[in-house]
Amino acid sequence: MVVTLPCRYGALVVLALALPTQIRAQINEGFNNVATLTDWLQINNSTAPVGTGWFQGDRFPANSGPPNSYIAANFENTAASGTISNWLLTPVVSLVNGAQFSFFTRTFVGDELFPDRLELRLSTSGGSVDVGLTPESVGDFTTLLRSINPELGEDYPGSWTQFIVTVGGVSELATGRFGFRYFVTESGPEGVNGDYIGIDDVVYAVSVPEPGSALLLGSGLIALLALRARKRYR
Repeated sequence: MVVTLPCRYGALVVLALALPTQIRAQINEGFNNVATLTDWLQINNSTAPVGTGWFQGDRFPANSGPPNSYIAANFENTAASGTISNWLLTPVVSLVNGAQFSFFTRTFVGDELFPDRLELRLSTSGGSVDVGLTPESVGDFTTLLRSINPELGEDYPGSWTQFIVTVGGVSELATGRFGFRYFVTESGPEGVNGDYIGIDDVVYAVSVPEPGSALLLGSGLIALLALRARKRYR
């Protein structure tokens, strides 16, 4: 909304109180080809990490696009029986209060239940990829934004489900990464937890002023400053 304010000297100052904005996606990833991901980082901090890490989905159709166009992880992230702590870190992004991070995830539904868990964490430490050195550590990714099935019960969705989190409490000009953490205790080929999860259609979008609106606001501020200077020297 734009308003016109009367000035004591008869002049008019135009200010934009609420600038029209446009949504820009800093991340828009559908995982069509996991092998060619360039700015995403994979770190497997599991107990005795062997076998699979993050890989092209193959157990059920993707949320959108070609059937296998999603990224997956499974119980073979660790050997025998141990704790899975398998990280998937996004590219570095600008962190803006009110910006939204969304993704879809699901697990495989079979005859037996092997509960899965996924965390979404945030680091505000720029390009840092520090997730610690043990299955329990989180390094710079201390902010837990969402935990799906935190108690390793039956709450992990068995069909594609969207989750949305809103960024808040970050300082101006902050940058960092989001981190998915496939985190399952007592897992592995001989464990009682952990089976298979998929992640698809990850989007991180921020609102920015439209160029014309920013110019309008700048013009209004310049006019206001000029009028204040005129008042001072009369």
